[in-house]
Amino acid sequence: MPPVGTVSSVTTNSPAERADQADQADQAAKAAQAAQATKTERAEQAQQAEQAGESTESLAARILGLLLPHRRASDPELDATPDHFPFQLEQLADFIAAGDPILFTLPGFPCKSPNPAKVLGHLPDEGERLSLTFLNRLCQEIGALYEPGAQILICSDGHIFGDLINVPDDHIDDYSDELAAMIEREGLIHLATYDLRAVLGNLPFDEKRARVHAQYAPSVEELREQVLTDEETLRLYRGITRFLTEDTVGFTGTKSALQRECRRRAYGVIQRSRAWGDLIAEQHPRSFRLSIHPQKAGVLKFGIRLLEAADAWMTPWHSSVLHRADGRWELLRSQDAAEVGRLVERDGRPSHYEIV
Repeated sequence: MPPVGTVSSVTTNSPAERADQADQADQAAKAAQAAQATKTERAEQAQQAEQAGESTESLAARILGLLLPHRRASDPELDATPDHFPFQLEQLADFIAAGDPILFTLPGFPCKSPNPAKVLGHLPDEGERLSLTFLNRLCQEIGALYEPGAQILICSDGHIFGDLINVPDDHIDDYSDELAAMIEREGLIHLATYDLRAVLGNLPFDEKRARVHAQYAPSVEELREQVLTDEETLRLYRGITRFLTEDTVGFTGTKSALQRECRRRAYGVIQRSRAWGDLIAEQHPRSFRLSIHPQKAGVLKFGIRLLEAADAWMTPWHSSVLHRADGRWELLRSQDAAEVGRLVERDGRPSHYEIV
C-alpha cells in the first residue's frame, strides 16, 4: 500500500516548462533561505530573552498556565499546575528554544449531530463561532508572552468516521467549508483547518477511510483489552456509545438491539479516531496535541474546554448555545435551550438561543 498522503505521477515537460520549473525552484530556494534566516533570528531572540532573565522552562510554564483555566479534565479533583504536565512543558520548551511559533493540533469539529433534538441544523452556528474565537484569542494571549506566537490546526475528523455516525459526506463537506469560511470572515488568523480531503488525492471517501483504517487503526481486540484494563479508554468507550445512542434517529429495533449496535460502532469510532490522530502526528510530528475529550494530567493529550457546559463531554457540534441574561454562553441540547430561550437567526439561518 502506498503511504497515506502520497500521489505518484509521470509527466513529460517541454523546455519552457522546465525553465519555469527552474525559476520556481530558485524562488523556493530563496524562500527557504529567508525562512532559515528568520528561524535563526528567532532562536537568537529566545536566547537573548533567556539571558535577560527568563528561562525557557519558566516561559513554557507561563504559556501552559494560560491553558490551565480552560482544561477539560477527567481528574477535576486535581488542583493542576504546570508541573503536572511534564510532556507538554518539554514540547513548549522545544518550540521556545528554537524560536519557532507553537503549533497546536486539535482533532475535532467533525460535523453536526444528526439528532435534531440536539442541534439547529447541519451547519456551524454560534457555538462554533464562539469556540473558534476563543481558540484564536488563546493564541493571541500566547503571542503576548512569546513573540513568535502560536497557531492551532483544526483537524476536522468528520469524514474519518462519518459512515459510522450516519452523517453523509456532503453534509460533512458543507460543515467543513462553512467552518473555514467562518474563520476567514471573523479574521481568525491564528487558525487553520485540515481534513480527509487533503489526504490521498481524489480517491472516494470510502476508500480513503479504508486505507487510513488499515494503515493506522488499532485492532478491535486491542481496544477491548484496553476497555477492560484502562479507565480512560473505558470512559471514552462509554461516552461515545452514549453519543451514538442519542444520535441514532429512526432505529426500528428494540432498545437492547440499539445498544448492541452502538457499542459495536463505538469501537469503530475509536479505531478511526486513533487512526486519524496517528496520521496527524505523522504529518505534524512536532506539534502540541490538544483534545476535545476530557484528559488526565500527565498524558500525551491536553483536554481543552471550548465553551461552558454542565456535561464535560458536550461540544458545539452536539448541542446549541444559549445566551443567558447575565451574558454567559452555555451549551445545551437545542430542545432544552428552546424551553428557556428564544431562537435567534443570523444570515437567515438559526444561530442560537437567548434569554430576554
